[in-house]
Amino acid sequence: MRKLVEFIRRIYVLVLFVVLEVLAVNYYARSSYYTEARLLAHSNRALGFLRGTGADVRRYFRLGEQNGLLLERVAQLEERLAHYEEAEMLSRLQSYVTELGESQYRVMTASVVSNTINRTQNFITINRGRNDGVIPDMAVLTPDGAMVGYVVDCTERYAVAMPVLNTAFRASGKLAGADYFGSILWDGGDPHEAIFAELSKYAEPMLGQEVVTTGFSHFFPENVLIGWVESATMNETRTAYTVRIRLAADFARLTDVILVENRDFNQLQELEHGEGVEQYLQKK
Repeated sequence: MRKLVEFIRRIYVLVLFVVLEVLAVNYYARSSYYTEARLLAHSNRALGFLRGTGADVRRYFRLGEQNGLLLERVAQLEERLAHYEEAEMLSRLQSYVTELGESQYRVMTASVVSNTINRTQNFITINRGRNDGVIPDMAVLTPDGAMVGYVVDCTERYAVAMPVLNTAFRASGKLAGADYFGSILWDGGDPHEAIFAELSKYAEPMLGQEVVTTGFSHFFPENVLIGWVESATMNETRTAYTVRIRLAADFARLTDVILVENRDFNQLQELEHGEGVEQYLQKK
């Protein structure tokens, strides 16, 4: 009890001051409508500030939860965007080949799943397979119609293509606007260049001249762009040119492709390697 009395004695001045201040403010507030309104406005402002600060603090501690919800929403939107982009891409790629119509060639589109350019035996994996109508020996082109390679194997959902950037790749090509043709191959060097070999000494290739497909290989339609002449050298016997060409396809940026099937491929293969040809050769 004594300690309580001593404590009150120590703080009674402060308590008395607070009580007098409360009475003074109350008297001042009730002295007129103007002062009452002023004090009410200040008190509401202070109360609003305290509530706002409290809300900010609560929001701060909920940032983790809100961030998680936001990331989930972003993932959903990204998935939708991917679907829209794929649909747009398919429509855009299909427009490049509509002129083929119901011709000798059947056309479809695909996206690149994996691709290498820094090996001697490079391959491209695409997201279309037997379930989509993909078969081996289909030509692979860029969206703007440049030569990429041809399909060598496929599963139900995926296919693997051998591109120009593979030392085992072979195709026939010719100088645009001329009848001189040769073999297209890659020496395992620059991924932007290929070799146009066995070109006739009478061809006279010019710098920048287009090199296109002949259609002889049955993989590619005729006049598919391969690249442009960069240099040409005559062989030692001076019977043919070896030409370096700048490839039209940029394999480092290849994301979408066009697949082209030659509907007559099997028929041509059977005819060229059939019994009739063998019997004729045996007679000779």
